[in-house]
Amino acid sequence: GSASHKIHDSGYSLQDCQRLSTLIPNFQSLHPRNISMLLKEERAPSPVIEFDSLEKFVMQPAEQGITVKCRVTRDKRGVDRGLYPTYYLHLDNEKKVFLLAGRKRKKSTTSNYLISIDPTDLSRGGENYVGKLRSNLMGTKFTVFDNALHPDRALPDLSNARQELAAIIYETNVLGMKGPRRMTVIIPGMNKDCERVPIQPRNDNDGLLIRYQNRKMENLIELHNKTPVWNEETASHVLNFAGRVTQASIKNFQIVHSKDVDYIIMQFGRVADDVFTLDYSYPLCAVQAFAIALSSFDGKIACE
Repeated sequence: GSASHKIHDSGYSLQDCQRLSTLIPNFQSLHPRNISMLLKEERAPSPVIEFDSLEKFVMQPAEQGITVKCRVTRDKRGVDRGLYPTYYLHLDNEKKVFLLAGRKRKKSTTSNYLISIDPTDLSRGGENYVGKLRSNLMGTKFTVFDNALHPDRALPDLSNARQELAAIIYETNVLGMKGPRRMTVIIPGMNKDCERVPIQPRNDNDGLLIRYQNRKMENLIELHNKTPVWNEETASHVLNFAGRVTQASIKNFQIVHSKDVDYIIMQFGRVADDVFTLDYSYPLCAVQAFAIALSSFDGKIACE
C-alpha cells in the first residue's frame, strides 16, 4: 500500500544520504516530518563585523556585498517561558556577539513582541527597547515598528513619530498548514545614499500593509519567500542553504526579490531544537531580520 511511501522521522540510511548528496549537492530537505541531513559542510563564520554602537548597528542596513551571519536561540526555561520564550540573536562568529533579544508581551490581545538591545531588559519603558513586532487578530499579518512615538503622541510634522520597518504577510496554503508557507515581506525602499526611506504613517489608515493592499508601492520593496523545489527522490521540498541549515523544518525559509531570486536577502533555518541560523544581507538590518524570524515562530502559524 501507500504506507511505505510515508516519510518517517527515522530519516535516510547513510547510503541514501550519499546517493542523494550526489544528486542534489548542497540541498536541504524541508519536509516537515523528516530530518534528513543531506549535508555536513563546514558552516562559514560571519565576516568580521565591528561596530561602536549596538543600537546603531542593529538599525543599519547590512553593508552591500556582506552577509551578516547570525544565530537565533530560543530559551523556554522558567515559569512561563513555555508560553513566552525569550529569543536571542547573536553574531555567528567566535565571539558570539549579542545583538538583540525578543519576547512576546503578556496581556496583549494580539501577538506583540518587544525587541531589545539588552538581554535582561525586555520592558516597553526600558531605554534598551529598539522595536516591536505586532500581529493582526488572525495572526497572519505582522508589522515591525522602531522605538519612536505613536503618531497620536508625536509632533504634528511626525518628525519624532515611529517608523514602520517591515510588514510580513503569511498566506495559509491551500493544503492547510502542511506544505511550505507563502510569505510576503514589505520593507521601506532605499534612497540614493542607501539609507531607508522613513515610512511614518499618520494613523491606522496608512502603513506598509495598507499600501501593499492598495498596491501603492512607491518607495517600498516587495519580497517573498523562495519557492522550495519538490524533490521526487526525497519526496520533500528542498532549498539550497549551502550548509547553513542542518535540520529539516517547515520553518526553514529564504527571502528573495522576484527580479533576482538567487540573491538571498535573508535565510532562516533550524540547526537544533532551539537553535536557528539567520543570515541577512542588504537592504535588511538586524531588527528587520530578527522580527521577520520572530513572526515565523508565532503560534497561529507555527506548525511545529
